Amino acid sequence: MATQMGCSPAAARAARLLLIVLVVAAGTSVAGATYVRYKDPKQPIQARVTDLLGRMTLEEKIGQMTQIERANASTAVIEKYFVGSVLSGGGSVPSEKASAATWQEMITKMQKAALSTRLGIPIIYGIDAVHGNNNAYNATIFPHNVGLGATRDPDLVKLIGRATALEARATGIAYTFAPCVAVCRDPRWGRCYESFSEDTKLVQLMTAAVIPGLQGAARHPTGIPIVAGPKNVAGCAKHFVGDGGTRNGINENNTVLSFHDLMRIHMPPYYDAVIKGIASVMISYSSWNGVKMHENKYLITQILKDKMRFRGFVITDWQAVDKITTPPHKHYYHSIQETIHAGIDMVMVPYDYPEFVADVTAQAKRGAINMDRINDAVSRILRVKFAMGLFENPLPDHTLVDQLGSKPHRELAREAVRKSLVLLKNGKGKKDGKPVLPLSKDAKKILVVGTHAHDLGLQCGGWTKSWQGQSGNDFTGQGTTILEAIKSAVDKKTVIDYSEHPDKGSISKNLDEYDYGVVVVGEQPYAETAGDNQNLTIPGPGPEVIRKVCELVKCVVVLVSGRPLVVEPYLDTMDALVAAWLPGTEGHGVADVLFGDYGFSGKLPRTWVRSVDQLPMNYGDKLYDPLFPFGFGLTTKPAADRS
Repeated sequence: MATQMGCSPAAARAARLLLIVLVVAAGTSVAGATYVRYKDPKQPIQARVTDLLGRMTLEEKIGQMTQIERANASTAVIEKYFVGSVLSGGGSVPSEKASAATWQEMITKMQKAALSTRLGIPIIYGIDAVHGNNNAYNATIFPHNVGLGATRDPDLVKLIGRATALEARATGIAYTFAPCVAVCRDPRWGRCYESFSEDTKLVQLMTAAVIPGLQGAARHPTGIPIVAGPKNVAGCAKHFVGDGGTRNGINENNTVLSFHDLMRIHMPPYYDAVIKGIASVMISYSSWNGVKMHENKYLITQILKDKMRFRGFVITDWQAVDKITTPPHKHYYHSIQETIHAGIDMVMVPYDYPEFVADVTAQAKRGAINMDRINDAVSRILRVKFAMGLFENPLPDHTLVDQLGSKPHRELAREAVRKSLVLLKNGKGKKDGKPVLPLSKDAKKILVVGTHAHDLGLQCGGWTKSWQGQSGNDFTGQGTTILEAIKSAVDKKTVIDYSEHPDKGSISKNLDEYDYGVVVVGEQPYAETAGDNQNLTIPGPGPEVIRKVCELVKCVVVLVSGRPLVVEPYLDTMDALVAAWLPGTEGHGVADVLFGDYGFSGKLPRTWVRSVDQLPMNYGDKLYDPLFPFGFGLTTKPAADRS
């Protein structure tokens, strides 16, 4: 067309070149597609954040700050509210016994809805993968953190973090509300099994190991979140801060401590988490000296964000904004303002998201909520999404589905069980103090009893397929009970008598035939407040079973619990006592050590008190008179090494 107007070919080419330069400079490609800086993975993360933030409406920003429950995350809701995050609460699944592929299909549908919005910002899907991807059917269920603390093995914990990340990604999930880095100072607390230890240094050691396992190890500036690749997940250090130090171990209660002691006991694991590039931090329901943590601007903003230079995002716990007041949800409008100004970036509003969005929008428009605070919150959320490559890889990876419950992960869990077992007693005393363990595999007849001997649900504890956990052998998909493991370990000719609650008369009839008995008892599953326990006694019929069997037969008691329980009244009747914690699905790990394929090596991550009257009592206290001290654990050699 230019030559027809009288221009020379050279002039026409120059004109076209100039037009291309001007178009590119204006941000438009020759093909007509708009160049969008935030979509360019070659750009620095902060440049992408700034560019995207500048394009967002108020409604889109508030959407990013909103996390809703899976059951509400329809395509229409995600598109209407520009939802930034979706979660599965404990037990919230796409269908009963859903496969990894079914999980992926659900999340793909949600993600495509998010990508279809004006700016195409992907959602981040979160779940409580606290001892494996524990909501998913067929997942590997690792020992809870208290058991991992007993291993004293950070390399093992890092591998467990990596395996958990793979099993989460197998279901399409890119974000886990883990690790719990609480320092549990009172075993009466219902979340104590989620804590690695009462000892700050041990919690730090494990925190610094599990985060690179989950998120991947990569060099990064301190405080900047880093997720190494699409086989890793974004983590969440919780619950900030002091949740393990509440009065009488009551969940969501008040932690009464000086600032010095708060920083000395409960804060150090968060320093380690920030140094390791943790993506998010979840705030505790609890209070510090009467101030609810969710409205504690001093600790959230001035300490965590400013002093510690944390650059990821801060998230609430489940419906936590409601719990600022008593009764919950009273003055909700004001509670939203308080929490956001305190430094909360993402708000977990599983069900009441329409009210939350409407209230934040109204307050932002009238200036009651500062726009700088909203922009900071959204910037932090976007920073994590960019850092984890979510814009480049928003959809689940179908090639990872076979990672869920894989054989290598189950072998890793079995190793963790072996290393977590703590041998507290091995022999009656000085007169007949011959060690009972390891047990003989070629015994003629043995007795296995107790509520926890043949029950995967009791073995796994809370946060297993459901929030509170449950009893039974048919809901985890895979796994080996302790009874099944014993049967697999002993000689094929060995006769095993099993009874959940044995009759004393029947034991007496066969008394001369039993080489020994294995008693497996402990706590029922629980989570959070439901697990608060002011007496810590062994639940019935455990004590009765111990007495029945151990008074008649040489016995080993295997205690399955999330914390030390009061055992002194029964200790003299036991020949051996093993703390198995909550070992998860791989019961073979228990049998491996009972029968001497491996030696006992675990050490107590917690002080084992004589009675609850001594609580709180922790290692280093001036008045320290435990039944078994922190760090205690008898050792044995593998049977093959014994002379």
